[in-house]
Amino acid sequence: MNNTEYVLQIEGVCKSFPGVKALDHVNLRVKRGEVHSLIGGNGAGKSTLMKILSGAYVKDSGTIFVDGVQTEIGNPKAAEALGISIIYQELNLVSSLSIAENIFIGKMPLTKIGLINWKKLYQDGQRLLDDFNIELDAHQSIASLNVAQQQMVEIVKAISVDAKVIIMDEPTSSLTTKEIDVLFNMIRKLKQNGVATIFISHRMDEIFEISDRLTIFRDGCFVDERDASDISRAELIALMIGKEMSQQFPSRESVSGDVVLKVSSISDSKKVRNVSFELHRGEVLGFAGLVGAGRTELMQLLFGVSKLKSGKVELKGKALRGTSPKTSIRNGFAYVTEDRKSEGLAQNLSVMNNISMANLHGILKAGLISKRKEKESAQQYIKALNIITPSEEQKVMFLSGGNQQKVVISKWLMTDADIFIMDEPTRGIDVGAKREIYDIINELVSQGKAVLFISSEFEEVMGVCDRILVMCEGRITRELKKEDFSQQAIAKYAVGE
Repeated sequence: MNNTEYVLQIEGVCKSFPGVKALDHVNLRVKRGEVHSLIGGNGAGKSTLMKILSGAYVKDSGTIFVDGVQTEIGNPKAAEALGISIIYQELNLVSSLSIAENIFIGKMPLTKIGLINWKKLYQDGQRLLDDFNIELDAHQSIASLNVAQQQMVEIVKAISVDAKVIIMDEPTSSLTTKEIDVLFNMIRKLKQNGVATIFISHRMDEIFEISDRLTIFRDGCFVDERDASDISRAELIALMIGKEMSQQFPSRESVSGDVVLKVSSISDSKKVRNVSFELHRGEVLGFAGLVGAGRTELMQLLFGVSKLKSGKVELKGKALRGTSPKTSIRNGFAYVTEDRKSEGLAQNLSVMNNISMANLHGILKAGLISKRKEKESAQQYIKALNIITPSEEQKVMFLSGGNQQKVVISKWLMTDADIFIMDEPTRGIDVGAKREIYDIINELVSQGKAVLFISSEFEEVMGVCDRILVMCEGRITRELKKEDFSQQAIAKYAVGE
């Protein structure tokens, strides 16, 4: 095999874990200097294959060719030597070090006597930043940068090792529209320089904007390879999930009832400023805005993660005082946090343990945890939410993103809460899993529950919510009713106009 048209070829690669066949004879062909999107639902095998390419996992069988030469990738150093770099969704930077130190970590330029050549380090770092028109100083610490700037540093770090292929796993999940434009310009420059990009995203608009070709995986198997210009959005979704999806957002008749939560002029003196609103039983109330608008901080205030400095919160007509997460759960709040990996789940515990952890009193027998009750409850939610797992004993870290999110939601469903706070509940999951979460939300409000819903995707917040409150710099700048929904209106008020 010596097809130099392709910088990377994967043929018949397999990988299994206990109880799960993650990859079953998959193929992937990436041309030099192209943007190649790897598409698939959660559990399709995308991340497993990327970890094999980056040297984090070793394949069970199959062949990998780089520049037409068959090779083995036994560890991350071997991947780097072959010119393969990966940028994970969770950024891998040392916050206490400078930009230049992070770019060249592990490969610092040295003087003749073996000391770090600091002058060359910062000159080389600045040159790489300037090459991509990134207006940052190589001396700045990573801690001083926002998420988008850190993402840019990760890309420059990948380029610094003379990468032939850069893998980007959900690189836009925490970026604003403006920041995504900057990222895409960087990808286009990589393309001009002959560097291939493997792009993984669940956002269809981005996939069609940036991709040259697509490879689709489903349930650990190769499905198809297409030019991006030769496939429609509907056809791509059908190939991903194995069936046609007639409607992205399920329809629901809005029937809101009494006011269940009244928020009056609350502030935290930092990120939340004089916010007031009412939430009705049976309602999905959306919060839209740009990154840094204060939406997450508002939800943390309501749940008692941070302390209220002024204002008043009333639950069913009764003022709440001195709230904490513990008292909020007792008062009927549930909080699906934005970061499911570090805040929503205990990664080393089982699916069963994670589902029960917010409602341990519900599985007690004679004051002790009943393993039988815990197992029965877990099995009930695994079935009801269609959580794909070999068993309730599986560690949650081995589940796909969409299934992990359904475990988080199951944890809170088990508490029988009245008010569900959902902060970016569909971030990083596929269209099929998204639809299942929308169905869960509809079922909750049909039972008379109420939902506070945050999403950075304007289309999603319009498709899911009954009303939308737009935030900018910690304040509510506009309330939009269903008949007034539009992406233009949300964008307008999200910048404070």
